[in-house]
Amino acid sequence: MDLNAKYYEGCGQEGPIRCIFLCEFHPTAGPKITCQVPDNYISKDIFDTVSHYIIPKVQLQRCTLTVTLLGSKILGFPVRIDNKKYARNAFYFNLCFVCDAWARTVHLEPLVKKLTEYLLSMELETEWLSKQSTSGEAKALNVLMRQVMQDINSRRMCTLTVGTTTTHLTVVRVNSDPAPVKDHQVPVFLYSRHSFVADQWDLTTNQILPYIDGFNHVSKIAALTDVEISLVRACVQNLVYYGVVTLVPIFQYCAVYSATPKLRQLTRCPGLQRQCVEFCARSSRQLPKVSDLFRMYAGMTYGSTVRDLCRRMRPQELAINERKLVLFGVLEGLIRRVYKYPITLQNDDASSTLSENSQSPARLYTGLVCLDELCCQGGISQPQLEEQLERDSNVVYIVK
Repeated sequence: MDLNAKYYEGCGQEGPIRCIFLCEFHPTAGPKITCQVPDNYISKDIFDTVSHYIIPKVQLQRCTLTVTLLGSKILGFPVRIDNKKYARNAFYFNLCFVCDAWARTVHLEPLVKKLTEYLLSMELETEWLSKQSTSGEAKALNVLMRQVMQDINSRRMCTLTVGTTTTHLTVVRVNSDPAPVKDHQVPVFLYSRHSFVADQWDLTTNQILPYIDGFNHVSKIAALTDVEISLVRACVQNLVYYGVVTLVPIFQYCAVYSATPKLRQLTRCPGLQRQCVEFCARSSRQLPKVSDLFRMYAGMTYGSTVRDLCRRMRPQELAINERKLVLFGVLEGLIRRVYKYPITLQNDDASSTLSENSQSPARLYTGLVCLDELCCQGGISQPQLEEQLERDSNVVYIVK
């Protein structure tokens, strides 16, 4: 699959390192690439176009710099060593990682900096780097960069040893603790489930992974796997922390969604359009039109349920899978779920009396718990719960 066709700039997805190169400021030739793997990935013409950013002025030395050009994103940490032993009394170099233009690279910034500091320390001790660049071959440097690219792409970690100097490089994801997972929330993979191997996770997580399909909520996953629901919540929360899954609302035809300002990107971004068309298609034999997808999203508004929208626009005749349409819209932020929160208007004493004389658990209706969560707790459908609430004149809804 062509990742550049699937993803687009700003999508927030991580991508592989495509190339690593070392460049320097040569005393006579000026900025030049000394070594790169794979060979000629960055052409001389492209490098010459951005060389004044990659080998920058003094004010930008020892700063993380990112340059995006012609489908590639170049990430570097330029360094200057002042010493009279070098031509022009200084040695300028920059070790750069190259990724696709759409790729998120913030997690690679600490690696570029640490690897540069490693090369700097070896240069200060033994002139290892400058000797590599003046030898015309740079075999050891080529081997080092190739090892970094292969190990980081495959294992997200790398151990380098040159002489007696060793350094460890690791891609570290530092996130804040996610909010507690609720029984009515639906986990959905942010990456293909098949890209994860069993030994990455504990036994319970491996047991629930096959049931994460973007539509099963936590309570249903616990029932299908016969796993204690508190353990399922803990496993899902762990997957959320590591960025493997995110949480979305339960799909229901009685649910209401509203389009967000981000929907306009669907008319402007070809990458998002391709991704939406492929994801929302009923089958691979017939793909829906972007205009039809946009009309369905634009038709989502307050007071109109998914069922109303389907009756009006007939998505099956437009080759659109409405379940996937809603899921894609929520994941990409094109639409958002509109929740209903029941709230009892009585005071505490009246509410207590009401709950004793009524089948409706009025004490739960604080305006803080949505219908989805109440249905999951009570094991009933939303239409059933709404029918009960309609018979209670003391309950109103907060809709947001």
